[in-house]
Amino acid sequence: MKKADPNPKANRNILKLVYVIVALFLGLIAYMAYFLQARGEDVINNSYNARLDSFADRIIRGKILAADGTVLAETQIDGDGNETRVYPYGSVFDHAVGYSTKGKTGIESLANFYLLTSHVNLMEQALNQMSGEKNLGDNVYTTLDPQLQQAAWDALGDRRGAVIAMEPDTGKILAMVSKPGYDPNTIAADWETLTSEENDQGQLLNRVTQGMYPPGSTFKIVTALEYMRERPEDYKNFQFDCNGLYVNGDYQIRCYHGNAHGHQDFTLAFANSCNGAFASLGLELDLGRFARTAQDVLFNSPLPLSGLPYKQSSFAMKPGAGTWEILQTSMGQGVTQITPLHNALITAAIANGGTLMRPYLLDHVENVGGEEIRKFLPTAHGNLMTAEEAANLTELMRAVVTEGTASAVRTDAYTVAAKTGSAEFETGKETHAWFTGFAPAEAPKIVVTVVVEEAGSGGREAAPIARQLFDLYMSR
Repeated sequence: MKKADPNPKANRNILKLVYVIVALFLGLIAYMAYFLQARGEDVINNSYNARLDSFADRIIRGKILAADGTVLAETQIDGDGNETRVYPYGSVFDHAVGYSTKGKTGIESLANFYLLTSHVNLMEQALNQMSGEKNLGDNVYTTLDPQLQQAAWDALGDRRGAVIAMEPDTGKILAMVSKPGYDPNTIAADWETLTSEENDQGQLLNRVTQGMYPPGSTFKIVTALEYMRERPEDYKNFQFDCNGLYVNGDYQIRCYHGNAHGHQDFTLAFANSCNGAFASLGLELDLGRFARTAQDVLFNSPLPLSGLPYKQSSFAMKPGAGTWEILQTSMGQGVTQITPLHNALITAAIANGGTLMRPYLLDHVENVGGEEIRKFLPTAHGNLMTAEEAANLTELMRAVVTEGTASAVRTDAYTVAAKTGSAEFETGKETHAWFTGFAPAEAPKIVVTVVVEEAGSGGREAAPIARQLFDLYMSR
């Protein structure tokens, strides 16, 4: 006869404890697998990981190359075995490629893990280890287009500002220029000057990702989007008579240089960047919904950019805001701030039917034998707006080129959709000049965003810079 379990409750408790331990153990294994696959590389490549640089004791840092194979950074070794990191294009790619002395920035930081990893064959690695020779690190191919980068660098000239070009349907960054800049070949020698308290030029600041500017009239894209969302059936019925000065009680809003635009409908007000029209329009908006729309297009939110430092753009207006704040914010002034990168991302989402692709700079990694080790593929961040909203905004931005302030990019060779801006930032100083747009308008392939500090009119100063990049890209 089978004996009864003297303490079945205790056995059940032990069994439950075993299940919990097994579950915790399996959970730990699952987390470790996730960490190694999804997070391990980021942690290893973290700039605070001092051990990673110790790889340089046994690996010669790999090359950084443009999309077409042009060498942007390489390590050269002299007869005594001394290594020098060389940047053949000097300051042309400074903020995009970065430097690897005095810390690491740009792609030198972003791709540090790959550049200090070697996939030469095992036999060669063994022989090098026995002979005390270093292995050659892997080479990183970027998404950068050297012709577009050079064109953007030349077009900006000696002026302060930033230019970014990218593919809206992939997120590939084709060009990234920030001025004033520096020569990465002499960064160690120039370090004290560049970091001196007396230096107010900000050469080490990447203005594309970290430069915070009032968006000026480029923000009318967001205001227009909110107005269309609140009035989907009749937004085109908007009417406004502009004499160059809009007065609301004690407040006055001037159009740029006091230009009188005359009678404006919604499209013309957007095309001509009529401050009075958009200031008055802002008073009709639901401020709670306006704030949510600003958040939809990533104000006050992290941007989908990995591996490079950036600033979050800010939109501060809330329900209950006063008349002056509403007037200023609706036309892109007030305390709203945006980076050129963020402006480009909003434009790219419009060009891509409302879907924002994650911006990226690394295309693939190869070993020294040319074998592909890793490929980086386009990924979607999400929808910033509907396809219909993107199409409606494209129609408005086309009018900016055909009838309004962006006539500098008007051409018979291809179509462009754009928005210009002239952003006030300090009394008595000239405005920052903005341009953001894409081409061709009906099947977008390239987005270009430009800001030129204290340059005046966006249509006059920033648009011609973008035109040079559009011409080059569309002529291929």
